[in-house]
Amino acid sequence: MTDEPQITEEEHEEQEQEEVDPLAEVTRERDEYLDALRRLKAEFDNYRKRTARDQEQLVARAHERLVHALLPVLDDLERALDAAEEHEEAQLEEGVRLVHRSLVEALRKEGLAEIETDGAFDPHVHEALLSQPDDEKESGAILDVLQKGYRIGDKVLRPARVIVAE
Repeated sequence: MTDEPQITEEEHEEQEQEEVDPLAEVTRERDEYLDALRRLKAEFDNYRKRTARDQEQLVARAHERLVHALLPVLDDLERALDAAEEHEEAQLEEGVRLVHRSLVEALRKEGLAEIETDGAFDPHVHEALLSQPDDEKESGAILDVLQKGYRIGDKVLRPARVIVAE
């Protein structure tokens, strides 16, 4: 026999594993980096979507504030038109009509829509200020509109204030 140490089969497998270990280590690191990169990409996509949604909500709130601020002007112009008709001041009436028409168009472009008041009372879009008996209309029908209601898109900005039949 020789003085060379004998290598057992187990020792031989351990040597092969040690030789393969650097490759396995590099592969594991690559997989970790790839996983981290995929997670970062997903987080960035979520951030981008959230930022876009927040921006849309901000714009919608800005439109809502603008329209809400202009509603009293619209109400005043409507009152002035009613008063001008009674006093037959044609020029004043025509000027106020032009301003009213321009304001209505500007608000319409911002998404403002008048709430319908023909038909039955809807508590989601109408506010009943009074109820009166009426033989001609059925209970819950709108008799008169005291103040127009408006919405922007699906959101009620101001409910229509109405008188409802009992």
